[in-house]
Amino acid sequence: MSQTLTTSLRNPKGQQIGIDSYGKLPPQARDLEQAILGAIMLEKNAFDQVCDMLHPACFYVDAHQRIYQACLNLKAARMPIDMLTVVQALKANDDLEMIGGVFAITQLTNNVTSSAHIEGHAKIVLQKFMQRELIRISGETMMAAYEDSTDVHDLLDTVESAIFAVSSGFSGTEYLSMAVATPPVINKIESLEHTTDDVTGVHTGFFELDKITHGWQPTDLIIIAARPSVGKTAYALNLARSAAASRIKPTAVGFFSLEMGNEQLVKRLLSNDSEIPMTRLQTGKGIDKTVMYKSADRLTAMPIFIDDTAALSIGQLRNKARRMVSRDKVGLIIVDYLQLMTGDKNRQSVREQEISSISRGLKQLAKELKVPVIALSQLSRKIEDRKSGEKVPQLSDLRESGAIEQDADMVMFLYRPDEQARKDDAEMANVAMAKIAKHRNGELASFKYLVDDSIQRWSENGLLDWNAAKFKQMAQSNDSDLTMPF
Repeated sequence: MSQTLTTSLRNPKGQQIGIDSYGKLPPQARDLEQAILGAIMLEKNAFDQVCDMLHPACFYVDAHQRIYQACLNLKAARMPIDMLTVVQALKANDDLEMIGGVFAITQLTNNVTSSAHIEGHAKIVLQKFMQRELIRISGETMMAAYEDSTDVHDLLDTVESAIFAVSSGFSGTEYLSMAVATPPVINKIESLEHTTDDVTGVHTGFFELDKITHGWQPTDLIIIAARPSVGKTAYALNLARSAAASRIKPTAVGFFSLEMGNEQLVKRLLSNDSEIPMTRLQTGKGIDKTVMYKSADRLTAMPIFIDDTAALSIGQLRNKARRMVSRDKVGLIIVDYLQLMTGDKNRQSVREQEISSISRGLKQLAKELKVPVIALSQLSRKIEDRKSGEKVPQLSDLRESGAIEQDADMVMFLYRPDEQARKDDAEMANVAMAKIAKHRNGELASFKYLVDDSIQRWSENGLLDWNAAKFKQMAQSNDSDLTMPF
């Protein structure tokens, strides 16, 4: 892992602010560092207990950093870790004399008897490292804040990113060899063998969509695109409600609305949940208040967090999303919609470049927070110029930037049957289609939805949600007399 959380926090001369600039000894635990290294070389499995917790920069003493790095190299090479192999690894890197020779290694092993408390020692060493990082970040922030040329929004974004990394207990990720990266993947696959739920990510709320995607996956950027008035926001709210109210795997949702205020969104969710038409909620007339209050109680209990900041920048979104994930354990981010966002100020003058920056930023956010990010997007008008029957969206229809297509792990289009199709079949007026046009980790597919615009509900096969569809499948497979669980 990197020793420096960020390279952008520097003083005007480009020098890093020292953590010992305040006349005090930096936080450290040399004796515990020695105990950890001695235990690693004495006992076979000691290194495995701390290797995921500590990285070389966590050690304050330079010699200790070099010794721990030698242990990491031995682990990657599948070599045993003991006093003799560590000495050879240090020799290979010309580090042995710099750390004090074989005598220094011998002293480390002489001062420890067992690895009984190695995890506790490692936690303290990690805490001291985090304290040093906070001191460094604070000093660099002060120097940058004094400069007139500093963009305060960029500085806030950089500082919050650095603080978030410290609070997460790491400063970045190292490159991994296949020898290190493969075993955890195999273990995860094997752990799924005996699970009854095929959805490994966040439930979409739609049975057929879950079959294709296995749920919204962490680190994925999902683009849901459509022309105006097709129902992007209604569809997104259905996704948010289904994730938050899932009986199998409830997930907190962060909903960023750049188009509608929180009052409009709550009314839509209330209409969807209570089946009270939106027109009645708008006027307050003809409402069954008992039904409304029960629905309001259900919504109040749902972990959905709404932010309706207009013209939200990608930097502001990152900051707020980090807080949601850290404080409220949010596991799904939804942005409505991408083209209403603004890029970093004073960087892009061309709108296409700005959209590219936003799209790239959303993908980076998904990877950083390890949650799926769903971004709604507009489609270009050129669809309207096509002949009847040829108006199914294509990837080239994504508005303003081809980078959206490149950055996305999945692109899904929503569209309604054209006017001629609705004239030929009246039932098509309540039908909408979804088409997965790009799926980096799975297959492409199309879905048919029934849409009730009066209550903002999208459903498939007349079923209300994923739970109902799953129950129906279980009932058919078991051929038993089951009652609906709601």
